[in-house]
Amino acid sequence: MNQDQISTELQFKAIRSSGPGGQHANKVSSKVELSFELNTSNGLTEREKKRIQLKLDSKLTNDSVLILQCDESRSQHQNKQLVIKRFFKLLEKSLIVPKPRKKSKPTRSSIEKRLKGKKIASLKKLNRSKPEL
Repeated sequence: MNQDQISTELQFKAIRSSGPGGQHANKVSSKVELSFELNTSNGLTEREKKRIQLKLDSKLTNDSVLILQCDESRSQHQNKQLVIKRFFKLLEKSLIVPKPRKKSKPTRSSIEKRLKGKKIASLKKLNRSKPEL
């Protein structure tokens, strides 16, 4: 993943933000919307694109466009920085390939511990029953 090349492919749009700000919020567009077209990106290999498509399928539009928004701050510049950080974290997280799980046998002591616990539970229930006369 080439971050410099990807950052040139990002498109931003400023929108009026909801939330605190009073009259000022009605005049200023401080909310930032980031859009990134996955299929036309030159900063990602085909393998990376497929992996991102698979992992972020619910966040992508039908045209494979990733859209993120940020309105945490009253400053448009700060919101832009936050949404860029969030975008790259999301990409890095989706590109991580999990290690395959290796099957392992339970240890002898863990098996004995489990059986001992079952024996204690069954005795507890046996003691709850009515005594035979």
